[in-house]
Amino acid sequence: MEASRRVQGMGEPALLKYYPLVDKVKELGKKVYYLNIGQPDIKTPEGFMRKVNAMKENVLAYAAPEGESSLRDEACKYYERYGLYYKPEDMLITNGGSEALLFTLLSVCNPGDEILTPEPLYSIYKEMASATSVKLVGIMTHTEDGFALPDRKTIEALVTDRTKAILITNPGNPTGKVFTKAEIETIRDVALAHDLFIMTDEVYREFVYDGLRYISPGHYPELSGHCIIVDSISKRYSACGARIGFILSKNKTLMHEIRKLCQMRLAVSSVDQAGAAELFKLGMDFFDEILAEYTHRREIVNDALMQMDGVVGKKPTGAFYYMVKLPVKDACDFIEWMITDFEYEGATVLLSPANDFYIHPEDGRDEVRLAYVIKESDLKQAMKVLAEGLKTYRKEHPEACK
Repeated sequence: MEASRRVQGMGEPALLKYYPLVDKVKELGKKVYYLNIGQPDIKTPEGFMRKVNAMKENVLAYAAPEGESSLRDEACKYYERYGLYYKPEDMLITNGGSEALLFTLLSVCNPGDEILTPEPLYSIYKEMASATSVKLVGIMTHTEDGFALPDRKTIEALVTDRTKAILITNPGNPTGKVFTKAEIETIRDVALAHDLFIMTDEVYREFVYDGLRYISPGHYPELSGHCIIVDSISKRYSACGARIGFILSKNKTLMHEIRKLCQMRLAVSSVDQAGAAELFKLGMDFFDEILAEYTHRREIVNDALMQMDGVVGKKPTGAFYYMVKLPVKDACDFIEWMITDFEYEGATVLLSPANDFYIHPEDGRDEVRLAYVIKESDLKQAMKVLAEGLKTYRKEHPEACK
């Protein structure tokens, strides 16, 4: 007997192969700066645990499949602040953003259907597509021009009779890209012309820099039947462990079908939902200090990278990721070498190999993603370690460099 082809076709995160190496060198006393994963170090707001600890229920019963009304009511108020006007009946609560995406794919696509998505892409999209027998078709974007979308003609050339949706992440992971109004409207026009859904993953909504404006497909009334917002509290409230996600759409027929999947899995944790409702009561000023902190960290990373010979990239405009080309032929080899064979002042860094963020792993082989989610002092030292690592690698392995 063997497992299904659907599951066998799924990959595993490329970083998994590095963790045994990291554990080994840490045992030997080497410090490792983790720039590989988007786990915020910002303190989770106290209101979450205060609400959870104050619960007096004698029995933790199943919550409503679609989510508790108290949470959906508070979430609607939150979305209104961004000009997104959804009613509680337009919203489903899920076990994190991942389940929201999974349920959306299952409800929109039949096996063999296609979804257009800009590359580089959040790597989990690939595994979600494999698990649901959906084909991802990449819209290639490039480091050198800040991952700008190509023109409408280029995108439309990718549309086939099996295309069902366009999937975007805005702001982007791994790119830090914030889509412009013109880019969102290009996506809108393609979706309307070909009767496609737009799935928009907006978990980094708060992290937009340089005075840029966050724009969602959900802002366009003409897309009310096409737009599906996937969201989560994980990043904005530094609450990754509270698995609370959202699906929002004004397409009532689709939401009725997705609700069947919510009924199938019964419920989301009522405890986490109670805590999440408190988070949405925080005012918008809560994010001011956090955005200022991430802006500062972005400058630290950008200033350091731009002083490294051969590094190519543009300062990201959103999220907390920076994706760059390195002057190496194979970033995976460089990352492994940094762990096993290099240290500077007793430390090294762990990066994300960017080929994990492409549909075809031969793409992006010279690129890495850095997550600037560690405190200032550690981030500054990590960038020194990376700079020294690149110098040493190029000196010791010139054949592996460009």
